Amino acid sequence: VEGYFQLRDLGDFAVKGVDQARKAFDAFVGAAQKAAEQAEKAPIAIPAGLKDLNAKVMTIAQTNAKAAFDHAEALVKAKDPQEALSLQTEYLKAQMAALQEQAKELGEAAKSALTPKA
Repeated sequence: VEGYFQLRDLGDFAVKGVDQARKAFDAFVGAAQKAAEQAEKAPIAIPAGLKDLNAKVMTIAQTNAKAAFDHAEALVKAKDPQEALSLQTEYLKAQMAALQEQAKELGEAAKSALTPKA
């Protein structure tokens, strides 16, 4: 019974670690967004297409990070190795589909950003 409590405490510790990492990432993203806003106020004009591309990259990074943190949290709460493997398989399938769509979106955004406006 004593080992059970130690294992449960380890799981609680892992969940707290994931939560702390998520909060640190959110703080980093907030700082990056503020830096981007400051860059837009600079005397050098940034083309709208590049602003849109930057926003798309930030959105994709946030989406992927959220998915990774959600997955990590689910993994540390898995009841057994079989559940963890199932969660990992589902996550990888979902991420592969998401990455394909994101690559398409980034390609379109980059093409738009780099195409001279008439």
